[in-house]
Amino acid sequence: MTEGARLLIVEDEAKVARLLKNFLQAQGYKCTLLDRGDLVLDWLKNNHADVMLLDVMLPGMDGMEVCRAVRERSTMPIIMLTARVEEVDQLLGLELGADDYICKPFNLKNVAARVAALLRRIKFEGQSPEVGEPPAQLLENDNRLLLMGRPVELTATEYRILRPLYDHKGRIYTRSQLLDLAYSDYRAVTERSIDTHIKSIRKKIASVVPELELIHSIYAMGYKWED
Repeated sequence: MTEGARLLIVEDEAKVARLLKNFLQAQGYKCTLLDRGDLVLDWLKNNHADVMLLDVMLPGMDGMEVCRAVRERSTMPIIMLTARVEEVDQLLGLELGADDYICKPFNLKNVAARVAALLRRIKFEGQSPEVGEPPAQLLENDNRLLLMGRPVELTATEYRILRPLYDHKGRIYTRSQLLDLAYSDYRAVTERSIDTHIKSIRKKIASVVPELELIHSIYAMGYKWED
């Protein structure tokens, strides 16, 4: 599905750029590296990329400016790479037209998963998923759930609740078990807190794919995950 897709990687840290290029090429992508923001628009005049991975801090022209300029000319998907973990920067990047963001230091497998998910979303938006393709993916060490290739933001607690349910699909977890997994510091919370978080997660899922039911309530027992 993603084999042969062209990626433009704009990253001025040589080691990071090299790691990204080598890993993504091993996944079957064709990669081009640029190390300055002010080179991007000229490159795009004569070249094509299916997805651009764009660092925020760049010489010549910063990533936010590049994102804005590219979005005025193109609908090419853009993934921002940033060491800024503040929510305001992440939201600003998305409001400028970025499709996704990844915070450094990142897991290369997660980067590849994000790229693949974005390509699937663009290619199959409005269509049914392929036979055998899971409708949801909970990425490792990343507070995000991918639904039909579309990212859903989770809080850290929501992620800790979903992780065991997702990893052991079909297994029933009691509220007490989920409480222990979600709150390792033994703060003063009740089992009803789990219900509140589950309700929030379901609402987020429904906002993206209304007909998709992943978390099932088991009467008098708890919850389980079923695709």
